[in-house]
Amino acid sequence: MNTVSDYLKNGVIDIAPLLSLVLGKSNTELYAQNDYALDNNQQQQLSNFIQQREQGVPFAYLSGKKGFYHLDFKVTKDTLIPRPETELLIDIILDLLNKNQKYQVLDLGTGSGVIAVTLADINPRWKVSATDFSQAALNVAKINATTNINFTQGSWFDAVTDQTFDLIVSNPPYIEEDDVYLKDLTYEPRTALVSGEDGLDDIRIIINNAPKYLNKGGYLLLEHGYNQQQQITKLLNKAFHNIKTFKDYNGNDRAVLAQIK
Repeated sequence: MNTVSDYLKNGVIDIAPLLSLVLGKSNTELYAQNDYALDNNQQQQLSNFIQQREQGVPFAYLSGKKGFYHLDFKVTKDTLIPRPETELLIDIILDLLNKNQKYQVLDLGTGSGVIAVTLADINPRWKVSATDFSQAALNVAKINATTNINFTQGSWFDAVTDQTFDLIVSNPPYIEEDDVYLKDLTYEPRTALVSGEDGLDDIRIIINNAPKYLNKGGYLLLEHGYNQQQQITKLLNKAFHNIKTFKDYNGNDRAVLAQIK
């Protein structure tokens, strides 16, 4: 078995994308040139990728990139893999803020930078800042940046102690410690996923501290788990109003937007 056609017929998971990765050919080219014979180095590289993929390593970590909104992002095992659900946050922000005005926007726990980089790329007039406690993740985010973003290292608001913002957005860890879903996320950084017994430890920190970092009339936007919206709304009620909830494109509760009182 050494031609593209041989491999395409063998039923291996993600075999077409893996072939594209090894050969540098598009999906269309693979099928148009399916009699192409892989050389020994290409077969070895493909075999290695197949083995890793069968062990559960996500394809994005093998390719080193993942599409999000209108851009492609570098990803490593120091960052979460961007997910379509998080694109909802971009849509909410673009509907909320006037593209012709200048805003101070903070992305807390930026990871690979998908939220901050996407917003800054779409509207360079906005002054976007991004934080993460992981320097390794910030290094990836800086590579992904297409415009000037203020990246700072620190845990949540520790990185921006003297600043205030018109909008704070975060896709924080929100999975419960013993969630069975974690077994499917073995290769992604646990610290970016898990947040205490009920999954809300980090969200509580953000909600409790955000008022000190928001300008008058400022907003807080949070991504969360499918079953956490009601609890988060209660946490927000003390210091926030105009609370709006959003479902993702699969119909699951996914985000909450609130304005400082």
